[in-house]
Amino acid sequence: MTIPIVLVSSYLPVTLDYETNCVLHFRPRRSSEGANVTQPIEPGALKGKRALVTGSSRGIGADTVSYFAAAGADVVINFRNKAPRAEKLATKLREFGVRALVQGADLTDGASLREMFDRVKQEFGGLDILVLNASGGMESGMAEDYALKLNRDAQLAVLDAALPLLGEGARVVFVTSHQAHFIRTTPTMPEYEPVALSKRAGEDALRERIPSLQERGIEFVVVSGDMIEGTVTATLLERANPGAIEQRRESAGKLYNVAEFAAEVARAAIEPVPADHTRLVGDISSFNVSVDR
Repeated sequence: MTIPIVLVSSYLPVTLDYETNCVLHFRPRRSSEGANVTQPIEPGALKGKRALVTGSSRGIGADTVSYFAAAGADVVINFRNKAPRAEKLATKLREFGVRALVQGADLTDGASLREMFDRVKQEFGGLDILVLNASGGMESGMAEDYALKLNRDAQLAVLDAALPLLGEGARVVFVTSHQAHFIRTTPTMPEYEPVALSKRAGEDALRERIPSLQERGIEFVVVSGDMIEGTVTATLLERANPGAIEQRRESAGKLYNVAEFAAEVARAAIEPVPADHTRLVGDISSFNVSVDR
């Protein structure tokens, strides 16, 4: 068997906790197109599996780890500086009858990463799913090279630290955006360009690992989506460039919200990996797709 690694950008039926922005339970509902929307992974499908999602105390990461728990996986909730929110999420996820380990870590710090994965090994013994979700670069007060340090260097460091825990059949998921994935051929908003360039650098660096990962039975896939409604990045972009999100929404026809996009991330953790290791979510008609992969 192989261990797929996935980079992702979908839809589903949920009740959210608006303090943590995480899924509490699932309920039938319809998408904006009128189609029935359901839990992206069948209940029990991940029973016995172990998943870690970086940056999972809120937003896309929190919803993704919640979908895994709802499908029966034991989960690791990783955070940088929001321990109470991560603990609250863990309490909710344990209601699914799974183990939920809360583990803070600065992904840009090697010692912090080692401490996190040592604890995961001690508590879970290994990992079956790793989602590289955490990213950033628009925060104020950070060093000039912070975006590259987090979006490229830290992604590689997390993967390297996790490799000893990834058994055959595991999957790694890396989350990115169309604005980053297509940055070589399609310009993006000036306010987002440093982040886009650093995330594309991270994607490229991870793709270079594909041959060595395949030797270990690990597959890799990138999941890319458009701007996501309700994320910190979208909020910061709107603050820096008022009207930017509405303009992008009009151009794309629709922007996914946090729960919808997280559902695609969750699906990418179990569905077959495309031949080009890439899942593109949502409209890409306004992007020049001739970028090499």
